[in-house]
Amino acid sequence: MFDKVKQMMEMKRQADTIKKELESTFVEVEEINGLRIRISGAQKFKGIQFDEKFLEGRDNARLEKDLLRCLNAAIKKSQQVAAEKMKSVMPGGFPGM
Repeated sequence: MFDKVKQMMEMKRQADTIKKELESTFVEVEEINGLRIRISGAQKFKGIQFDEKFLEGRDNARLEKDLLRCLNAAIKKSQQVAAEKMKSVMPGGFPGM
């Protein structure tokens, strides 16, 4: 029983370490039209940049659609990075549960 508790404590320690790593890991998604989103592995947005030409000829609905698409792509990519890092801590999920 103590071995299981010890194992769980070690997994928590590793997960906490990875959480800190994810806070300083960044991914960037860039759309063809000049929109760039930067997000951390902890899913916190760090920046939105766009070229001036991104705004040219776009109405509000198109801007919203492009921005949402890029934001969702950034979140997905960030989640993939986080999942990859967490695999090292829990390669088979939680054993015995």
